[in-house]
Amino acid sequence: MAGRYEQRPTRAGVRGGQTVVPAARSAGPAPAGRTRGWAPDGPVDLGLVLGPLRRGPGDPTFRALPDGSVWRASRTPEGPGTLRVAPETGGTVTATAWGPGAEWLLDRLPGLLGGADRPEEFVPRHRIVAETRRRRPGLRLTRTGLVLESLIPSVLEQKVTADEAYRAWRRLVRGFGEPAPGPAPDGRRVPELRVVPAPRTWALVPSWEWHRAGVDDKRAATILRAVRVAARLEQAVELSPDEACRRLELVPGVGPWTSAEVVQRSHGAADRVTVGDLHLPRIVGYALAGDRDADDAEMLRLLEPYRGQRHRAARLVLLSGRTPPRRMPKMPRTDIGLL
Repeated sequence: MAGRYEQRPTRAGVRGGQTVVPAARSAGPAPAGRTRGWAPDGPVDLGLVLGPLRRGPGDPTFRALPDGSVWRASRTPEGPGTLRVAPETGGTVTATAWGPGAEWLLDRLPGLLGGADRPEEFVPRHRIVAETRRRRPGLRLTRTGLVLESLIPSVLEQKVTADEAYRAWRRLVRGFGEPAPGPAPDGRRVPELRVVPAPRTWALVPSWEWHRAGVDDKRAATILRAVRVAARLEQAVELSPDEACRRLELVPGVGPWTSAEVVQRSHGAADRVTVGDLHLPRIVGYALAGDRDADDAEMLRLLEPYRGQRHRAARLVLLSGRTPPRRMPKMPRTDIGLL
């Protein structure tokens, strides 16, 4: 998906009928920010596009505000950066960034918002998929160009409930990350946005802090192995999604489930399906064939007509809201003190 990309000076006020947040809202000198605008060729729903980057409520690296803007803090190859993205009247998007990584983030704004995605090539094969696509025209697949920021929370989500994983992510990022550059999203500093820790900082997290965050030794060891080869893993953004997955899976503890969750975000991988998930096969099976007991093999069979776009098809199924009646208990919470 192509689009028009332009750089604009940062300014406060009303633009296109929408209030634009000033570069700073707290007392003291305003942090310098760089602003650019992008005009996509089709609709872009910021919540749908950037939502997969949010790791639960209270994610210290992500904030969505009532004005429709989305704020993200990232650790780029150029250093920490904060990015604010906001919709404008007429379908354009304005982004403002702060910090050493500001230029890097702005250069990759179109990719982040699905500019490299090709939703027009998708052909629905099921009525429920076609209807969901009609209702959600702004769905695009994000491409962050960053690996570790998706790999670590994906490892934390292995074999535990989402609530447990989100709690661990919040505690570790708040405890060991650094304050994000620029103003606070809502004009206050509590709770502030945080940048994910650097690889060396992850490597120095004490064992008891992993335990306090509810992270067992296996997941902690996987993260420690990954950060030791962080530079090599980040280079995977230059590879195809399949090649990137193979590189990620060279790290003991990283399997197909985790690698798929990463490249869906880092590469915008439209065809990389998450296998090994506790719920996804049953949801896809139920929505597309009425099968409440579908496994990975059956899910892949049902998604085969969408080859090349199977991840997008699965996203549309999830957005349809059609889920099987619950017949199994929720995954129990894990007390690692008993392990």
